[in-house]
Amino acid sequence: LSGLLTALGVPELLARPLGTPMGALFGLPGAAAAPLLLGLTGGYPIGAAAAAEMAARGILSREEAERALPVCNNTGPAFLVGAAGGVFGSARIGLALYACHILAALAVGVLLSAGRRRGGARPALPAQARAVHFSAALTGAVRGAADAALSLGGFVVFFSVLRALLDANGGLSALAGAIALRAGLPLQSVRAALAGVLELGAGVSALRSAAPTPGNLALCSFLIGFGSLSVHCQTLAAASRAGLKTARHFAGRLLHGCLAALAAFLLFTLLRI
Repeated sequence: LSGLLTALGVPELLARPLGTPMGALFGLPGAAAAPLLLGLTGGYPIGAAAAAEMAARGILSREEAERALPVCNNTGPAFLVGAAGGVFGSARIGLALYACHILAALAVGVLLSAGRRRGGARPALPAQARAVHFSAALTGAVRGAADAALSLGGFVVFFSVLRALLDANGGLSALAGAIALRAGLPLQSVRAALAGVLELGAGVSALRSAAPTPGNLALCSFLIGFGSLSVHCQTLAAASRAGLKTARHFAGRLLHGCLAALAAFLLFTLLRI
């Protein structure tokens, strides 16, 4: 869907009506709203792939696409409600985590755009229809999605196997035990954090059966916001097709994880969801 919408010119259609808020908040042109919305609904690494595709097509400059990466590459509601909410046995918790995730994404965009807001972005592109046949756009989008799925699956398998090897030889358990002992933290939480740094799904799954305390929910929120090394490699693979650098994205994901964890801790402490 991301590739199809980009090919049909939807980002240009969004450029004019969303140019003012995108420029005021993030110092980005209105066309960057498309990868932001796609990332918040489709999950990793859809937003990054959309930004890279728009840079390749000239809709965004390379510098604009690189600044858009930390804002638009996010986890979608399917993972947050289905996986994270499922781990804690509550769709309501998943929705609350999704709200924290959206707020953190917007906050990261505002913080990283210091000095570029209020007219820092270039004027919005004029809305114009693409001279592309729907059939050609659809087949191209499906072909691109198949390539992306193969790449995404490869990174998930690689980091899952790496985590399993570390677990099998006792390295992960020994490191988790040492950290838990020195820091006075629950062993399950430390193991989940170490697994989640490598692969997001494994880290969240490691919290299964953990009590839905503000601390555990904040940890889950951090892992989802940071994304894991697997997600960073998926993003790098998508961004490299357009020659985009991802250092800003990595810093943005770390900041996002911290802000999402803080939001979750405060929310679940105050509201006791």
